[in-house]
Amino acid sequence: MALILGIAGGVVFWRSRATETKPAAAPPPPSAVPVLATKVVTRDVPIWLSGLGTVQGYNTVVVRPRVGGILEQIEFTEGSMVEKGDVLARIDPRPYEAALALATARKAQNEALLVSAQQDLTRMEALVKSQSVSQQALEQASALVAQLEAAIKADTASISSARLDLEYATVRAPISGRTGIRQVDVGNLVTANQTAGIVHLAQLQPVTVVFTLPQQHFAALRTHMRSGAEALKVEALGDGGGVLDAGELELVDNQIDLSTGTLRLKARFANEALALWPGQFVSARVLVDTRAHAKAVPSEAVQPGLDGPFAYLIKEDNTVEARNLVTGPTLDGWTIIEKGLDAGDEVVREGQGKLKPGALVKRREIPL
Repeated sequence: MALILGIAGGVVFWRSRATETKPAAAPPPPSAVPVLATKVVTRDVPIWLSGLGTVQGYNTVVVRPRVGGILEQIEFTEGSMVEKGDVLARIDPRPYEAALALATARKAQNEALLVSAQQDLTRMEALVKSQSVSQQALEQASALVAQLEAAIKADTASISSARLDLEYATVRAPISGRTGIRQVDVGNLVTANQTAGIVHLAQLQPVTVVFTLPQQHFAALRTHMRSGAEALKVEALGDGGGVLDAGELELVDNQIDLSTGTLRLKARFANEALALWPGQFVSARVLVDTRAHAKAVPSEAVQPGLDGPFAYLIKEDNTVEARNLVTGPTLDGWTIIEKGLDAGDEVVREGQGKLKPGALVKRREIPL
């Protein structure tokens, strides 16, 4: 019995020694994190400054009658294009024709009286020499001639005024543009310079866009405000971000709005396709500079960090390093890299959420 126990104990002892000396299994290699990668590229990056604005007709006019009367005719179709000088409406001209005829007749009457007065003056001058009439009578005749001459000048002015009123009875377009909704119907009595007017007229080719930028962008605009400086390019963007039209910056306002801290700008657009309409809200951006040969990466590659922006740099051994960056402007989905990366470096574009410094990645390049 003792022999059996001894043999069993020996077996257990040698098994335990074998277990202790067996080497431990190596831990499994870390799995690679799938990421999308992109390279730092060198490209010319346009520097745009963007703001919100509204479209305005280059010229907008409320067409008001300049004389009163019954509106007899409307000569335009609502929403149609008209040219400068086109007839828009006609007001009853008869009162103004009568006024012109009266002023003309009054002038003719005074001209006839003037002829008679001049003849009397000539006779008076001869009679004064022979002392047949007094000097006072001569002076009275001379004064009558001067009075009639002044009356004729007043009659001439009255005729001009009456002709002008008669001309104003035909309402013409002061500018070329598109008519809006008619404000008054035929048969109504209109008055000179009435508030509502007859129709609103807007010049649509060209149009302007008035937009605002934060005041901190004034420095970027200042160098282009000198007399003779080349006009800056401006683009108007629609709701989807597409370019509606391209134009030029016409004006930077002469003061900053104290209540909002913004600067107003005005740009002109040819609007040949009529893509811009007065009252329309648009995004406007002005091109202030182009950074030539700038290092840039897609904006999603740049991540915010406690020490500032950074990107995960993919090294040759397929591990990543968190590289702190000094970034420039972000434009059209690209961020300019001032410091921290070199052209050709590979960085993680998507998949950063599963990474930490030293992590192994499985990268796949995607087209830029």
